[in-house]
Amino acid sequence: MMNITLRAWTIDDAPSLAAILNNENILAGFRDGIPYPYTEEHAREFIDMQLRADPDKVLAFAIAADEEVVGSITVSRQDNINYLSAEIGYFIAEAHWGKGFATRAVKLACQTVFEKTDIIRVFGMSFTDNPASCRVLEKSGFELEGVLRKSAIKKGKIRDVSVYARLK
Repeated sequence: MMNITLRAWTIDDAPSLAAILNNENILAGFRDGIPYPYTEEHAREFIDMQLRADPDKVLAFAIAADEEVVGSITVSRQDNINYLSAEIGYFIAEAHWGKGFATRAVKLACQTVFEKTDIIRVFGMSFTDNPASCRVLEKSGFELEGVLRKSAIKKGKIRDVSVYARLK
């Protein structure tokens, strides 16, 4: 099995990131706002934003498999009364789906967050009709907290969203 690591983004990762995200199958699981087609310029802007982010608010990592970028994972601290909670978001290149990469990355990200910050709750949200993403969270120690019924609309379709959380 490949060695999965989380590492800082570099601007040299832009071509790999663009190749991964220039895929409608991946974007189908995202919130809106990601451009398609996804270009290297979009990737450079994303990477620059991640590198400039306040590390107390955003922990952003490239997911690497034996040095090859295969995805992304970001943990974003919430604010106000929810400042000890953070939302996790992730994606894996379609060519690597089903290999356990996302599960390993989510476990590593949670371990990092719980060891290096004061965050005590990490939550993830997934469309209920994306069972693979829900399963990643479950296999990573997250528990289903509830379903937000008819709470999202994607490409004209009203969808339910599952909310999962893992506590420190």
